[in-house]
Amino acid sequence: MTSTLTPPPRSAPAPDTVAPQRRTRLLALPEARWALAATAAFLLALPLQLAGQPAWLWGPLYVLAYATGGWEPGWEGLKALAGRTLDVDLLMVVATLGAAAIGQVMDGALLIVIFATSGALEALATARTADSVRGLLDLAPATARLLAPDGTEQTVPVEELAVGDIVLVRPGERVGADGRVLNGASEVDQASITGEPLPAVKEPGDEVFAGTVNGTGALRVRVERDASDSVIARIVRMVEEASGTKAPTQLFIEKVEQRYSLGMVAATLAVFLVPLALGDDLKGALLRAMTFMIVASPCAVVLATMPPLLSAIANAGRHGVLVKSAVVMERLGQVDAVALDKTGTLTEGFPRVTDVRPLPGSGLGERELTILAAAAEHPSEHPLARAVVAAARERGLALPPAEDFGSTPGVGVVATVDGRRVEVGAPARLLAGADDAGAALAAVLAAETEERGRTAVLVLADGVPVGVLGLADRLRPDAAATVASLTALTRTAPLLLTGDNPRAAAHLAAEAGIEDVRAGLLPQHKVGAVWELEAAGRKVLVVGDGVNDAPALAAAHAGVAMGRAGSDLALETADAVVVRDELAAVPAVVALSRRARRLVLQNLVIAGVFIAGLVAWDLAGTLPLPLGVAGHEGSTVIVGLNGLRLLRERAWGRALAEGA
Repeated sequence: MTSTLTPPPRSAPAPDTVAPQRRTRLLALPEARWALAATAAFLLALPLQLAGQPAWLWGPLYVLAYATGGWEPGWEGLKALAGRTLDVDLLMVVATLGAAAIGQVMDGALLIVIFATSGALEALATARTADSVRGLLDLAPATARLLAPDGTEQTVPVEELAVGDIVLVRPGERVGADGRVLNGASEVDQASITGEPLPAVKEPGDEVFAGTVNGTGALRVRVERDASDSVIARIVRMVEEASGTKAPTQLFIEKVEQRYSLGMVAATLAVFLVPLALGDDLKGALLRAMTFMIVASPCAVVLATMPPLLSAIANAGRHGVLVKSAVVMERLGQVDAVALDKTGTLTEGFPRVTDVRPLPGSGLGERELTILAAAAEHPSEHPLARAVVAAARERGLALPPAEDFGSTPGVGVVATVDGRRVEVGAPARLLAGADDAGAALAAVLAAETEERGRTAVLVLADGVPVGVLGLADRLRPDAAATVASLTALTRTAPLLLTGDNPRAAAHLAAEAGIEDVRAGLLPQHKVGAVWELEAAGRKVLVVGDGVNDAPALAAAHAGVAMGRAGSDLALETADAVVVRDELAAVPAVVALSRRARRLVLQNLVIAGVFIAGLVAWDLAGTLPLPLGVAGHEGSTVIVGLNGLRLLRERAWGRALAEGA
């Protein structure tokens, strides 16, 4: 008979299925389809025109390019106009139509293609970020094993878990909800939340997070947060909010678009109406106004801005840095403060053996101690065990077989190696209750190792301590030089933001040359540190690689993700990705961005001089329309070629030198 105390069964979840890839395809975006159609029409029309074919062949293709690429910015411009604002999009559409009206059909079509392509790339970046935010929810399991008061077990959707419920997490499973361990012991990989390179030992009273991966032990966990308020869910919300509320940095020319647009429209009308009122004929007044609109149009200014930034993007891409847009390339050159993640960014992201310390009197040297420990650890899948085995292989050591292997979560492993019972694990656990001289010396060696920021591992042979191994996540070879370069570029030393423990973080920061260390941080704390700097007027560059870095990457003025081990969310949220995983590329791309911004300013001066000269000629005298078009196009060619200088190989070499 069923007990009346047993809660009613909850609805059974749907059978698990493989989650589909929710990655937006480029051509699924209407902006991309319109841009592709405009580009295709332009590329078909251009060779026909240049080959001297009749206009009825290439004319309709240009019309198609205008229609497919220009209707959307034109419509947005009209909506802005209805809201009593005037933007460059509408002005550019008017300028392209004006160019077509006086016979410069190809120039107008090229401008339309540039605008349409830029809009498509922006739409794709937005969609891919949204895809990754949604995909982050897949880290948390869909179901959990709920334990009823009578000890029976039910599989339920995680959304139905309530605060106070008890769930069972078996070895290898993901934790279903944020909570606290009631009983059991295990090691949980929570790198996705804290960024720690090693699994954390979890015992009764310790907190666990949804989406983290349980190790070899079983855990009973009391749920302490609803699924909608878990750390994973909060990371999703923080990324969405930061991406949505961070005002998009506009390119330099767009910062004055309202004044320029209104001024140009007013001036064009004045150039047309004033001569007409003074007795000029309609055709002459209209021709003068049309010439004015062409020579004063922002085409040269837009092209003065884009080629240096796009050239810098192409050059950076050839050298392993993917910068996602021209706006991002501009932002990178504006940063004056840098925040670095530790694991996987400053470090290689996985532990290595750094110290091999046999105990005096053990009769073992470093070689023998390494063989003993590696042989015992060989059957284990723990990251520390793999590091010990890797150290033996790097030294070319042959490992004897291990027998009677056993593993205890939070303690270590035990095995029989060459007839000796070998234990490898946490010093505090293996030395518990021991008070002899050997145990005291082993405790001292372990403490010294941990003081240097290492993880200490004790080795026992037949119950007697024989040595201590030190393991640590190794600093990247170029980390210290990169920190020095970033300090020189921003005139402020970078700070370290990490979820790792303060002692390990402080030791590694000292090696890298960083003084400001903020350790033990959850994702929301990293965002808080970024906001604190930005509230002080700083423009912050965040460099990271993990899910836990994504909110800070989104909140920062600019974010750079390390590509080799970077999570999907970090790679999509970041503004730039170091594909080759070379940390030294970060200061180099910042220096390249600054050089691109200097070329932008040069080009704006050149374009401004041409526009001012042609406008003055048109107003003070009679500027022939063909000459006005030639001067306008000449300035475009000059600034375009000037911007393309950043495509040269030496531009990246100079950026590396400036960054160093």
